[in-house]
Amino acid sequence: MKKLTFIFALAIFARGQDAISLKEAVRQAMERSQVIEASGASNDAAGARVTAAKGGRLPKVNYSESWVRSDNPVFVFSSLLTQRQFSESNFGIASLNRPDFLNNFQSLVTADQPLYDAGKTKRAVHTAELGGDLSREDTRRHRLEVMAQVVRFYYDTQLGAEQIKVTTQAMRSAEADLERSEARRASGMATDADVLSIRVHLAGVREEQIRRSADLEVARAAMNDAMGLPLDSVHSLTTPLAPLRVAHTELSGYEKNALAARPEARQTRLAAEIAGVQAADARSNYLPQITLHGAFEADRQRFVYRGGTNWLVSIGLGWNLFNGGADKAKIAESEATIRRTAAEQARAESGIRLQVRQAWANLKAAQQRIESAQASVAEAQESLRISQNRFAAGLSTVTDLLRTETALLETQTRYLAAVHDQRIAAAMLEFAAGTLSPDSEVLN
Repeated sequence: MKKLTFIFALAIFARGQDAISLKEAVRQAMERSQVIEASGASNDAAGARVTAAKGGRLPKVNYSESWVRSDNPVFVFSSLLTQRQFSESNFGIASLNRPDFLNNFQSLVTADQPLYDAGKTKRAVHTAELGGDLSREDTRRHRLEVMAQVVRFYYDTQLGAEQIKVTTQAMRSAEADLERSEARRASGMATDADVLSIRVHLAGVREEQIRRSADLEVARAAMNDAMGLPLDSVHSLTTPLAPLRVAHTELSGYEKNALAARPEARQTRLAAEIAGVQAADARSNYLPQITLHGAFEADRQRFVYRGGTNWLVSIGLGWNLFNGGADKAKIAESEATIRRTAAEQARAESGIRLQVRQAWANLKAAQQRIESAQASVAEAQESLRISQNRFAAGLSTVTDLLRTETALLETQTRYLAAVHDQRIAAAMLEFAAGTLSPDSEVLN
């Protein structure tokens, strides 16, 4: 039985080949995460939108080429003029009323330069730049979330491995108890019921170990997924599941940092600013716009000859005097958007403060649980030692022995869970404050 237990434990713990710390796991996740890569593509798209918006300040130049063949009198008359091919013979009544078919190959280059657009281009550029800021904050948010996931799954994996160690120790202890009980039964000092009770206890511990092994496999796969690795990758985790010494910082300091640094808080402020710019743009629809227009035209009877050229320059003013109330409706919509973003900003800030307080409370509770569980583990170990000696001497029952065995397993499990929760809560507090980074002390 001991040999089988050793082989089982070896299969669980000795498979990992690549040693990896928590900080290294976080760095690898930053490099491989598909979520972060997608955010990077969104940043590139936002940058392209800024460039496109700035294009509104530059002239729009277009080129077109066309061919027309017709005997329409007006077309023939005007085309001959633009081709510089008009002659006295074309003034004949017959030529004017019933002209022959005429080809016209036209090349046209146009350019339009806004001189005044009521600030629309400037606001479009500003909106695109704010959109770029939004996208970058979204990338920061994804980076924080990926780091938080890696931390959680890393310590989930460590917890699973440590719990298997604990259950393995419990199995060895139960196997030793079984041997002693069988020896006592052979000497007439114990009954079959005592032996059976220990066997039932041993089966329960073995079942617990099997369940913990399944949990460990899932935790490993989840960590690999967060790191962007194949799900069946196996590592030797070097950052131990040990209590973290956390520097004391006032709750108000974390809340202040969160409101200033959390991507979600910045995004709501940017959204409110974008809404203000869009409201100003909606009001500018009542203002005129002035555009400079230029054109160069070449008209020919043949594709490359028998033609003429001409050009023109004009300045046009466009003024929207009435468009069915659409502009008024857009202004009302933009004002409603401003109110909505203000409410969303207040809601987001309240939610961020709540997350900080929750992480703060979880960290304090986990630290207190660690202190309580440490003392309990030492007491449970001593109690089991005494109980085993008394049982071997025939001074206690198997019930007392199994009770102390179970108590030790439970206290060790509680201690490991408290350390696991404390390490995660420390990282979640920095996550809630928006300060979690690959170099954070909580990852040591």
